[in-house]
Amino acid sequence: MSKYQTIKEQAYEANMQIPAQHLALYTWGNVSAFDKASGVFAIKPSGVPYPELTADSMVIVDLDGKVVEGNLRPSSDTPTHVVLYKEFAVNDGANINGIIHTHSTYAVSWAQAVRPVPLFGTTHADHIQTEVPCTPYLSEEAVKNDYERETGNLIVSHFRNLHLNPNEVNMVLVGGHGPFAWGATADKAVYNAAVLEEVSHMALNTVMIQSGATTLPSYIIDKHYQRKHGPNAYYGQAK
Repeated sequence: MSKYQTIKEQAYEANMQIPAQHLALYTWGNVSAFDKASGVFAIKPSGVPYPELTADSMVIVDLDGKVVEGNLRPSSDTPTHVVLYKEFAVNDGANINGIIHTHSTYAVSWAQAVRPVPLFGTTHADHIQTEVPCTPYLSEEAVKNDYERETGNLIVSHFRNLHLNPNEVNMVLVGGHGPFAWGATADKAVYNAAVLEEVSHMALNTVMIQSGATTLPSYIIDKHYQRKHGPNAYYGQAK
């Protein structure tokens, strides 16, 4: 048995949630599971259909982007995962042990419009206190240089420019491309991607009903976020 069996199983189970949650067609998505102590993550192999995946087919990659274990090529988005783990989880100390990228319909629609998802309601505010950020397009130079790595660099620079905390804002759109999300576990990353897709759908419906819809007042945003995530949170059961 692999010494990385735990994260391989976590990555496998999380990847199987992509089709289960209708977050991607065919092979249009990937999840990774990170072991910070070992400095490696398990990620879906490139182009392998979900029904053909097993825990053992997950590929182990280090933070230099090198394959440590596995016979298959890792996801083509692996360099993006490398950048996000190094910059957010390691350098910034964020509690990120799972990352997901999908091409879910409604989130991609906002990304293709190169528009952040407005914070219109409490469903959104229950999860993050800001609009879902959307990066600009990658520059032509960045695309020619190292497309997937530069995608990660763009996300990081966008968060730094906006002074966003990746522990609190756990989702992003890449302009013209699609969504990335992350979480304390690979499963939580999938959950956040599903939330992003749902609030993207709700926001689109909102602007179709009322093109001049206003964002939720800050006092309601704060109430909904703090009741789930604040120091005196009371949503759910005591642990």
